[in-house]
Amino acid sequence: MTTFDERSAHTVYEKDEAYSVEIADEVVAVIAGLAATEAEGVASLAGGITHDVIGRLDAKNLSKAVRVEMKETDVTVDTAVTLEPGAGIPETAEKVQEKVRDAIENMTGMRVEQVNVRIAGVRFQ
Repeated sequence: MTTFDERSAHTVYEKDEAYSVEIADEVVAVIAGLAATEAEGVASLAGGITHDVIGRLDAKNLSKAVRVEMKETDVTVDTAVTLEPGAGIPETAEKVQEKVRDAIENMTGMRVEQVNVRIAGVRFQ
């Protein structure tokens, strides 16, 4: 298991030497993944990763569908989703972008520079 010191983390708040808040990259990736799967029209993240299993995945498996790049207090997210049949691509991608941006900004206080959405497929029943 990866220890906190081995992960890539970024300080998002520092009051003084005794008090600071750091957020690991994979935490932001989990937030992004959960938010993306909540968008109407999204069946799952790429690879069949559903909302129910995101929190149990390790960074390697989640990185197949969500990647984050953090620079100080700014975040860029790349995510790949599978759509429900009949979902409009532009509308769904925009919903994913909004959900991901809002979730990261509200939960972390970081500014989301960009959310890139790749449509990996359409789920057929």
